Amino acid sequence: MLGNIPESDWRHFKRVHQVLLERFCQRALDDLRAMLRASEGTAHEQYRRAYELLVDRDEELARAFDDFRRSTAVMQLAIMRRMGLLSDVELSVFSEQTQQTVRGVDSLRSAEPDALPNGGPATPVGNSGGTEGPPSVS
Repeated sequence: MLGNIPESDWRHFKRVHQVLLERFCQRALDDLRAMLRASEGTAHEQYRRAYELLVDRDEELARAFDDFRRSTAVMQLAIMRRMGLLSDVELSVFSEQTQQTVRGVDSLRSAEPDALPNGGPATPVGNSGGTEGPPSVS
């Protein structure tokens, strides 16, 4: 079942994909606005935190949305559900088989020892532990 989904589910997936992409981007922008409103630290520190947030969100976006193929739709739906983007109501438009598979993949993911509740990055935003900084200043 992970290889392909029924044609009707593929049509639903194409529609919901765009809705959830927009929802994800809105959340990322809301997070960025909240971070900038807090205005803690120097302008450069704020810039670095904003940059790190956007890098983290871009990685999440790629994981959930970039591999747009029928053969990866179930995995993408499970990732989107894990991220809190796909509601039960939105999942309910899919066939029972697809719903069960998405829930099964989601439950396997939540059983992993290092799995986070939202499927997000393992390190908190602003503390990526990386040595790379924004391209303009390190």
